[in-house]
Amino acid sequence: MKIFAHRGFSGDYPENTLPAFEAASKLPVEGVEFDVQRTKDGVLVVHHDEKLHRTSNGKGHLKDYTFSELRELDFGSWKDKKFKGTQIPTLGEVLRVFKDTHHLLNIEIKTDVVDYPEIEQAIMEQVDYLDMTDRVIYSSFDHVMVEKLLRVAPNNTTAALFEKILVNLHEYGEKIGTKHLHISLNAAKRGVIREDIQKGSIFRVYTVNKIEDYDTMEKLGVEAVFTDVPDVLLKHRKNKS
Repeated sequence: MKIFAHRGFSGDYPENTLPAFEAASKLPVEGVEFDVQRTKDGVLVVHHDEKLHRTSNGKGHLKDYTFSELRELDFGSWKDKKFKGTQIPTLGEVLRVFKDTHHLLNIEIKTDVVDYPEIEQAIMEQVDYLDMTDRVIYSSFDHVMVEKLLRVAPNNTTAALFEKILVNLHEYGEKIGTKHLHISLNAAKRGVIREDIQKGSIFRVYTVNKIEDYDTMEKLGVEAVFTDVPDVLLKHRKNKS
């Protein structure tokens, strides 16, 4: 079962920052997951929340800030004072961290709350420019975006993200055109996906931080897990082999 570092090595470093990604780039995990949004002046940046207060000293929505304004904010101190002054990274900066590594990159496009028109095209252009297209998985909670990506990026894996506990996910995936489904740990632990896996659906599960949950997902036949503690799961996987 594959391991993806969720928002980089977010257990030990501020999530979705260059320190978290640089640390993840040195690990033998199969992949790294991160989130992309767009600033007021059109710069693609990596950040999860639509609002800034949880992970920075800023307030309000990311979309209302220019890139230069965001660069003035501190995206590290909330995690630990030793990360004071850590800046929000651009998509290009994050991609370059992994340019010469083996890692798959799961890019979550954050259009389920804020509409960023044609953001997928801008992301694809940067990925293509760095010749990293074959290493990218796209995902979104916005299933209109998922359908769009399936059309414009047919050579990439595109996954539909789900937050709630749902049934008949395989049939839903067939309806929108993808067998790649990303669901919460709470949903996966209900066991409702076992039949969907047998039908051919491919599941990746977030966020798996306990070794007992890793083992449960492995027994279910999950393809990959997203984790904040990749070091813990890597050690556990190695000890099992």
